[in-house]
Amino acid sequence: MKKSIHRSFKLARLSSLLLLSGIFSTQLSGCFTVGQEFAAHRVNEIKVGQTRRQEISELFGTPWRTGMEDGRPTWTYGIYKYALFGGNDSQDLLIRFDPQGIVRSYTFNSTRK
Repeated sequence: MKKSIHRSFKLARLSSLLLLSGIFSTQLSGCFTVGQEFAAHRVNEIKVGQTRRQEISELFGTPWRTGMEDGRPTWTYGIYKYALFGGNDSQDLLIRFDPQGIVRSYTFNSTRK
C-alpha cells in the first residue's frame, strides 16, 4: 500500500512539473495577447456629434471594455500583443458618448504601420 501511495505522489508531482514547464516555456517563447481584434480600418467612419452608439456597435462589435469618464459612458476596443523577443503590436480605440448616446469624442492609437 505504501508503494502505491508513493508512486501516485511521484506521478502527480511529475505531472505538475510537466504542466508548469509547459506554461513557463510558452511564456518565454514570446507571445502574450490581451483584448480582441477590431475593424481599425473603419475608424475614419466615426463622425463626432453624429455617429450613434448603435452604429459604433455595428462598425466594431462588442467593446472589449466599457467604463465611465466624467459620468459619461466610454467604450474601448483594443488588441495588445506583447513579445519577449521582437516588437510589440497594439491598437486601441476609446470612444466617449454624450448622454444621448452620440459620439462626443474618440481616440485611436496604433503601433501598426
